[in-house]
Amino acid sequence: MKKFLDKDFLLHTRTAKKLFHNVAKKMPIFDFHNHLSAKEIWEDACYENLAQAWLGHDHYKWRAMRAFGIEEQLITGSAPDYDKYISFVKTVRGAIGNPLYHWTHMELQRYFQIMDPINEENAN
Repeated sequence: MKKFLDKDFLLHTRTAKKLFHNVAKKMPIFDFHNHLSAKEIWEDACYENLAQAWLGHDHYKWRAMRAFGIEEQLITGSAPDYDKYISFVKTVRGAIGNPLYHWTHMELQRYFQIMDPINEENAN
């Protein structure tokens, strides 16, 4: 069985692997469709925690959390950031098959070297 989200995730051909690893991987990210505030990008904003970075502006994550039955206070409301984060973690566990599941784990792997699927027990 292939390793979960290995270095060749979604790269199915030899050409795709060569182009990604030898060219695209080294390039800066040009993402005109993202969920960050343009003002915060311009100001090079820093976030206090992962909840702020992940959940601050991402309507896809909010929609998934709502579909999972999370209360609005734990999505865009006044709940503490950690509680919002844990609510998102619970949502991710239930999102297998949704691109959100893969995006979340790719971010954890590529930027934090966390290889295990996230859950409430390892969320800290």
